[in-house]
This record gives sequence, C-alpha cells and structure tokens, in this order.
Amino acid sequence: MTTVAAPAEERIGRPVWRLALVIVFGAFASGLDGSLTNIGLDTIGADLHAGLDETQWVATGYLVALAVSLPLCGWLGRRLGPGRLWLMALVAFTAASGLCAAAPSIGWLIALRVAQGLGAGLLVPAGQTVIGQAVGAHRLGRVMSTLGIAVALAPALGPVVGGLVLHALSWPWLFLANLPIGAVGLALGLRYVPRGDRGAAGPLDRRGFALIGGGLPLLVYALTRWGSAGTPAAPSVAIPLVLGVAGLAAFVLRTRRREHPLMDLGLYRRPVYVAASGASALSGALMFGTALVFPLYFQILHHDRVVDTGLRMLALGLGTAVILPVAGRLTDRYGGGLVASWGGVAAVAVMVVFLLFGADADAEPVLVEALLVLLGMAVAATAVPPGIAAYQAVPPDRLPDATTQVNIVQRIGGALGGSLYAVALANALPGGGEHAFRVVFGWLTGSAVLALLCSQWLRIALRRAG
Repeated sequence: MTTVAAPAEERIGRPVWRLALVIVFGAFASGLDGSLTNIGLDTIGADLHAGLDETQWVATGYLVALAVSLPLCGWLGRRLGPGRLWLMALVAFTAASGLCAAAPSIGWLIALRVAQGLGAGLLVPAGQTVIGQAVGAHRLGRVMSTLGIAVALAPALGPVVGGLVLHALSWPWLFLANLPIGAVGLALGLRYVPRGDRGAAGPLDRRGFALIGGGLPLLVYALTRWGSAGTPAAPSVAIPLVLGVAGLAAFVLRTRRREHPLMDLGLYRRPVYVAASGASALSGALMFGTALVFPLYFQILHHDRVVDTGLRMLALGLGTAVILPVAGRLTDRYGGGLVASWGGVAAVAVMVVFLLFGADADAEPVLVEALLVLLGMAVAATAVPPGIAAYQAVPPDRLPDATTQVNIVQRIGGALGGSLYAVALANALPGGGEHAFRVVFGWLTGSAVLALLCSQWLRIALRRAG
C-alpha cells in the first residue's frame, strides 16, 4: 500500500487548486446533464411525437453508455495520458450536447445521448486521475473533495434549472446549457491541465472489453429495470441480469490470465483497497438511494410540483457541499475509515428520525429541510472518504485503474440500491403514502447500517496496514 509520507497540514499551492477547479467543469457538466434531461422527458416526448416507452431511452441510453465507457478509462488513461483523455472526453461530451439540441427525431436524440454518455463516462474518473497524480496521496482528500462538491451540487441544481428552462424556453435548451460550461472548461483545460505521461498500456484486450463492455451495461440496465418491473423474474430483468453477470465473470477469468489486462484486478489483493471498494459500493447505494427516494417523497407524499421539489432538494446538496471540504481534510489527517464511520453513524441517526417522524404527510417542513441538510452531510462523509482511501492505497501509476474500478462499483451499488428502494416503494404504496415511505425509510436505515459496518471494516484494514 502507498503510505502517507507527509503531514496532512502541508500547504496546497495555488496551481493545484486551479487545476482542481478546472476539472470541476467536466464533473459539473456531466452531473447537471442527467438531472436536467430527466425533468424534460415528458416535454421531449410530446414535441418529438414519441411515447414514454421510447422517450425513456433518452435517459436509459445515457446511463447504459456511461457504463460502457467506464471500463476503457483505465486503459485509455495509460495509453493517452489522463489529461489528454479528460480533454478529449470533454470535447466529445460538449459536441454531443450541441447535436442533441438539434436532434430532429427521437431516434436521433437517443443515438446522440448514447454518444454524450460515452464522453461523460470518462470525465469523472479521468479527472480524478489527473488530480490524484498531481497532488499526492497525503493531500488527496482535501483536493478531491473539491471535485465532489460539483458532483453533489449538479444533480441537486438540475431539477430547479430544468424546471425554469422549460418554463421559459424549449427542451433543446436543456442540452444547450452544457455548451458554455464545456467551452469554458475546455479553454481552461488546454491551458492548465497537464497531459500526463503515456504509460505502458499494452495492446487493447478487445475480447476482454467486449465482455465487460457488454456485461457491465447489461447488469446496470437489469438492476435499473428491476425497479420498474418489480421483480427480478421479469424477462426484461432476468435476461440482461444473467447475461451481464456471465459477461463480468468471464471478464474476471480472462483478466487473470492476461499479461496486459484491460484493468488491473490485482489491486484487489490489497486489503485496504478491497475494504474501500466495498464501502464505496454500499455508500453508493445510500447516495443514489437518497437522490431517488426524496424527490418521490416530496411529489407523492407532499404533492409538490417539480420546481418546488427541486428547491426543497437543494437542502441535500447544500449539506453535501458544506461538509465535503471538512471531510477531505479529516480524511487526510485521520484516514478514510474513521471519517466514513462517523458519517455512517450520523446517517443512521438521521434516517431513524426520518423513520419515526418524517414519513407523516403533515411533517413540519422546517424539520424535513433540517434533516435533509444533515443527511446530505452524513451521506457525503460516508461516500467520499472510502474512494479517497482506495486511491491512496495504490501507486500513482495505477490510479487510472483505481478510479475506473471505484466508479464502477459505486455505479453498480447505486443501481442495485435504487432498484431495491423503488421496488419497496411500489410494493408498499397500496397501503398509503405514509406507510410506503416508512417502509422505504426503513430500507434506507438498513443501508446506512451496512455502510457503517463496511466503513468499520475499512478503518480496521487501515489500522492493520499501519
């Protein structure tokens, strides 16, 4: 494992902060895009004369494309250099955004959203690699948390911005909003982002990529569909689920025999990395679960409009933004396991209060908003430090693989958690809204407990590693 070699109090210079703020443009644009577009699906379908069964692929195709591009990120980062990859991904994402705005039909829009998702899937892990290699392990928490602020705030702002855009303008502006962000990010990136070294990537394992590039999106799609279908036995869930698991299993077996694998799975021989990855998966389920459940909570139980829901959800993003710099500094000083454990305890406590008092239709709005701020703080403290611990546990030249793998396990954890919560909510709704959300809050409380236990596992692994 890579040990902390310098005191956490070491000053971080202006060039490093400038680099981190440039990388934020890509993370913010990709995070904002998903929530913006989801708000406009009904409007897009009506304008392009498409039913919901077609229009939902505007969102689903984007999510599947994100999963397709992730496995390539590590190999491309070593082949091209992380900075070059980040710049290319930002160009692809921005160009596809402009083309989406000009799409003449629902088919073209879905195809262009897939292209947009392929670029977006590379932005966050490539940006994390650029930052990680620039700052060093002992300062990683403080700087990486800057990137996390954008990732957390963008989805929270999306419903508000999307609602205002659709109120005043047409749906293409949901995509045109990405152009100025991408253009400024690209201009700054060309000047300030280091291109990185071209490493020994080896030849591309095309068969390996076919296995994971097909298996991962099939698995993510199956887990996402599970929430809609309500049962894993439905053909639309069971078939892609089986194929996805089989593809991933075949990829793991193939990778173990390859001299130049697509991803270095040998990182999982490191106990700290294994524990950090497990904590990232469970915290991903909690993070994506809160983002899924609480908009429905406001719309179903409190009958809020979309824009009102977005405004109330800002409390969750605000709590996250407030705590991230503190969590990053504490992670550098005390380790990701201890900070994530504190976050887990807080998440359990807040969810217990929601379970006891928040599921009432007449719950005090001030109490709900205060709890959301605390929940945002708790979830951020649970989710971000394990990822930082994983990156600190590997040498700098293995960061492209580490950022790719951590993002993959977070996405799988998020998809699985989101599906379970959606199924639980759908099954409980016939008993009334209050009953349904009390059930779902119970599931979220259980998820917080599991995340806490995994954070404790990470804390023990870090202590043993010295």
